[in-house]
Amino acid sequence: MKKQLLCIIAATAICIPAMYGTETGAPAKKEHKKKEVQYNDKGEIIKTGTNFGPLPVVAFDADRGFQFGALLNLYVFGDGSTYPNPKSSWYFEASAYTKERSVGSYKFIVNYDNKTLIPGVRMSICTGYYKDAALDFYGFNGFQSNYDMGLLKDSFKFEDEKLQKKFDSKGKMPKGFYRFGRDLVKAKIDFTGEILKNFYWEAGYNLSWTKAQDYETRGYTVMDGNSLFGLYKDWGIIPEEEKNGGLISSVRLGLMYDSRNVENNPTKGIWAEAHVVGAPKWLGTSHGHYKFCGTFRQYIPLGTEKLIFAYRLAYQGFFGNAPWYAMPFYTCMGPSADYDGVGGYRTVRGLMLNRVQGLHTGFYNAEFRWRFINFKLWKQNIAFTLSAFCDGAHVFKGYNMSLTEEKRAELQIAAPDKLKMYNDFVLDRKDGFHGSAGAGLRFVMNQNFIVAFEYARCFNKQDGSGAFYLNTGFLF
Repeated sequence: MKKQLLCIIAATAICIPAMYGTETGAPAKKEHKKKEVQYNDKGEIIKTGTNFGPLPVVAFDADRGFQFGALLNLYVFGDGSTYPNPKSSWYFEASAYTKERSVGSYKFIVNYDNKTLIPGVRMSICTGYYKDAALDFYGFNGFQSNYDMGLLKDSFKFEDEKLQKKFDSKGKMPKGFYRFGRDLVKAKIDFTGEILKNFYWEAGYNLSWTKAQDYETRGYTVMDGNSLFGLYKDWGIIPEEEKNGGLISSVRLGLMYDSRNVENNPTKGIWAEAHVVGAPKWLGTSHGHYKFCGTFRQYIPLGTEKLIFAYRLAYQGFFGNAPWYAMPFYTCMGPSADYDGVGGYRTVRGLMLNRVQGLHTGFYNAEFRWRFINFKLWKQNIAFTLSAFCDGAHVFKGYNMSLTEEKRAELQIAAPDKLKMYNDFVLDRKDGFHGSAGAGLRFVMNQNFIVAFEYARCFNKQDGSGAFYLNTGFLF
């Protein structure tokens, strides 16, 4: 791990001189004139023109493993009048995951954000294709779904002796029982316009297509080839007509209050949103549904802008029922794609991805951010920030997990072993608090390019143990 982190830091350091170094409008080299450097009232260099930075993607996510590939950030500041907020930006990424259970997992992303193309309106476009060969699946309703590797201990059959020795040496077992495969295509376009100062309307269209399939283990079997995802289908919790996923075509409307001083690295202000989402069948949705969501974020300087207390409160619920494959996605409007699952780097750090799924879910984040050093290097504004945080989540209204009398009678006769598994993995209890705490370090350049190193640990073993993340940006 130490060697890998050193390689990552070295790669970043090599790329810094090239990062954001090309600015349109600079004098031609033959004139031998240096562009005049301008500073804002905080002593930062004002970036102008088009700043770009190609970088290797070298990241780590406890839920998917090591990630490699390439990305390109383009920030257009123009005359610099809006710095540190760009007038428009592009984001390109092509990457894959190397962890054994995620071989065959990769993603391609293209995002675009523009504040000037349509006068008075911000336009944000996010597109992506995501292939997950081994995505986490821990069931629905949080703690009502029992996560217990001990129940599987005697059911593993290894076909690969080397693989068995590998897991025996670690005292752990492979988690193929808690995996499934998913192909996902996402595309959305959102528009934002100002109503009053700091008060905005939001409107957009979202399209996503999900294809789900059972996870194929390699070198071993568990529960005679069963997985929790497969059992949910056998038990009828995931309906027959929804088991392979489907298409979601939705329109979104919302209101936003935003008084942040800097979008990507705020030190004060409030950012609050409320949305309603309609995905009716007549719009092309496979299984029609409607939902609402609200998010409140605040950034409070503690005597100085170098020390900030920031927190986020988020809640999402469906009106009535919803297809199972729609529950993991938490609605985001604007330049960010929808969050994929409660748990993991973008929502609740430390918590296993998709551990908290239900018809009504909520989560929070609270953290202290301390910018302990800032300086200028190669005409770039550089800073390092430490953070300490506590995150949590809860299912407030659960998905229907009960067996129908018909299904129970069918299993009793045809598959009594699967009926026993149901009693082992679906418990008669409500969800509780899923919490974690941790700390992190961030490298910040020009208040937009941010590399994060974070570690979080859960309070309950049902949610996982420790998780390390190497990613980009602030959580919120």
